[in-house]
Amino acid sequence: MTILLVLLGVVIAVVIALVAIYNNLVALRQSVESAWSQIDVQLKRRYDLIPNLVETVKGYMAHEKQTLESVVQARSQAMQAGGIAEKAQAETALTQSLRGLFAVVERYPELKANTTMATLQQELATTENRIAMARQVYNENVMRYNTAVSTIPSNFVASLGGFKPAEFFAIEDPSQRQVPAVKF
Repeated sequence: MTILLVLLGVVIAVVIALVAIYNNLVALRQSVESAWSQIDVQLKRRYDLIPNLVETVKGYMAHEKQTLESVVQARSQAMQAGGIAEKAQAETALTQSLRGLFAVVERYPELKANTTMATLQQELATTENRIAMARQVYNENVMRYNTAVSTIPSNFVASLGGFKPAEFFAIEDPSQRQVPAVKF
């Protein structure tokens, strides 16, 4: 009888441990999904600012039509991107097209002095900072979740429960990886 009680106690302890591991994995996955939704909110804010930016610039830059079209096209592709890797690639293209637009804006002093343009640039810069912070939070949550999914003993529960590793949200922009040259 004592052996049966000890065995029953061990089984109950194992079941409790498995349930705790499973619940932890669920909580971590929910954290990843919540962090992704914060990125999504900021990306939507960015997408909403771009048409206003294009409209403001359009009147001043009639002969820079290709630059404006590349921004509009990049925005459209970013909004339609599916998975995280595709979204990251589309966001890289959008960021590059916006940089091109702002480089062209520098050639138009009256446009740079336009208060609407200045406000939109400030809003876009603030949004870019928010996206960067949301991306950092998301990637930290992905790291914790992926660690739990791949370490023992939770990897056994993860495989049984269908938990798959999450993708990091990394924007590939070669210019961000280069160290800026400082010249005097």
